[in-house]
Amino acid sequence: MSIAVSSRFDGGNIRVVRIDGPRADLEIVADNQSDFYQWFYFRVTGSAGQEIELNILNGAKSAYPFGWPDYAARVSEDRAAWRLASTHYADGVITIRHKSTSDNLWFAYFAPYSMERHHELVARTAALPGVRYRSLGTTLDGQEMDCLSLGEGGRQVWLYARQHPGETMAEWWMEGALRKLTDAHDPAARVLRREATFHIVPNMNPDGSRRGHLRTNAAGVNLNREWHDPTPERSPEILAVRNRMDETGVDFAIDVHGDEAIPYVFLAGFEGIPNWTERQGALFRRYRETLARRSPDFQVEHGYPASGPGNANLTMSTNQVANRFGAVAMTLEMPFKDNLLLPDPEYGWSAERSMRMGADCLGALHEIIAEI
Repeated sequence: MSIAVSSRFDGGNIRVVRIDGPRADLEIVADNQSDFYQWFYFRVTGSAGQEIELNILNGAKSAYPFGWPDYAARVSEDRAAWRLASTHYADGVITIRHKSTSDNLWFAYFAPYSMERHHELVARTAALPGVRYRSLGTTLDGQEMDCLSLGEGGRQVWLYARQHPGETMAEWWMEGALRKLTDAHDPAARVLRREATFHIVPNMNPDGSRRGHLRTNAAGVNLNREWHDPTPERSPEILAVRNRMDETGVDFAIDVHGDEAIPYVFLAGFEGIPNWTERQGALFRRYRETLARRSPDFQVEHGYPASGPGNANLTMSTNQVANRFGAVAMTLEMPFKDNLLLPDPEYGWSAERSMRMGADCLGALHEIIAEI
């Protein structure tokens, strides 16, 4: 019996080249008006009782081909539990093999976070006591830029995720962070709400998320290279958020991402900005060390090299926010591969671990909030 493959749904991405019984040759579709591609998400039907083989042919020219070695795709029968699938990469081809017991399977680059789940998260959180909702503007596709605010303190904390829409672990992180921050019985959350006002944008790139993009918005623009000069035509998402930041100020900020190649959770800072201060640097290091002490999933040895003095890229949010506002700003990266500190042969790095990391990051902030 021949399988069928489809991706015409929220966040879906694949192109069928050929299907021959239980074997399919596929290609990932590039972001609109862009050469970036790596995210995939598709459905396989008619597969029960078969050993299926899925060959993604265009891995070599993807955005990060060095991310494929030692990577494993995620597979789910119910779109709730996402397990590691047997995956092999050679000669530019990603081959996924799976013995199916179901006629419905979903495969993805990482556990998807749909726009429908995003709307449920926003609606559920906005309805809680003390939470204030604000649309900061609309995207090129006409979607709202959702922002949730809570807390009464004078310190201004910004949390934002998924500038790169294919990095879905970032919005899973947001769900975990919001659960902790809105927990009326959590004493650390009560202190944070007393000491700070939080401004939270769970999804910075709704258009790319819905379209199944890896890295760009509807116009094919990498939003994390627009923070120096955002425009309504290219990057209304960044313009809307940065304008609101100008109104509130920023004391502390986390921009949440995923990394294709590095199999660890790590933070990148703002070394090299023109307006660098030792106080900012010391607080960043203190936060990083606190998080490492609190979470066994976090480490400080592996990550990106720091920029030299005066060499920071101010088109990127962490550098721009730290330089513009004197904030303690940082980029949190989580892996598409497993976390080699604590490998999990069944689930790898997962949505659930991403949510726990969100809670841990707020726990670490609680420890230093008085110093911010």
